[in-house]
Amino acid sequence: MQELGLYDIHCHIVPGVDDGAVNLEEAVKMVEAQYKQGIRTIIATPHFRKGMFEPSASEVKKQFQILRKTVWEINKDMRLYLGSELYASENMISQIKDKRAMPMAGSNYVLTELYEAITASQVRAYLGILISKGYRPVIAHAERYGCMRNDINFIEDMIEMGAYIQLNADSVIGKEGFALKRFCKKLLKSGNVHFVGSDCHGIKRRPSRIGEAYVYICRKFGQEYADEIFIYNPRRILEDARQKRAGTKKIV
Repeated sequence: MQELGLYDIHCHIVPGVDDGAVNLEEAVKMVEAQYKQGIRTIIATPHFRKGMFEPSASEVKKQFQILRKTVWEINKDMRLYLGSELYASENMISQIKDKRAMPMAGSNYVLTELYEAITASQVRAYLGILISKGYRPVIAHAERYGCMRNDINFIEDMIEMGAYIQLNADSVIGKEGFALKRFCKKLLKSGNVHFVGSDCHGIKRRPSRIGEAYVYICRKFGQEYADEIFIYNPRRILEDARQKRAGTKKIV
């Protein structure tokens, strides 16, 4: 069902606010490259990490609105939404409440970045902070963390807690090495992957390969599974956002 349009729920296309697109021109080219791969909906997720990436919410929103308006004037088939890639800390809830970091597209889903050497107990603690307040953590590029690569059962535990698993397209198709590709394949085979994101940072530097990843998963695991990951699960984020705006979803 690719004709419905693929989604990219993790990318750094908002210009000038993190280590992604450096300016509007590059950001537009990144969106155009996404379109050519069959993507029709993007959730932009600039980094928020205290001490490293702390763009003001007003500047992020300003640059995002400029990008969305520019893209709309070029191609009215593309839909852009805004979120954050929030670095895990004990202050996540206050950062969201203060609107320094943003859930995905205004939903209760929060793209959550961890540090590579994190332990399983630390992961549980950070996820618990979000889940206890009604948020739905989406673990960004889960393949990067040793505690997950070394214990696939731990990933199932996190899902049971209420977390969601996102893999990077580059890792899925082998651009990040054979070991990560093998792990992604194992995880996909287990059925414990909810999303694939591009995590793209530039038109040449870490470009989007969502289209290649979609084709690969269709070939290896079937189109039904690929559509679930690239279309239907992302749609649930937007539906959650609609329900939240309508007041039918409450945050504690």
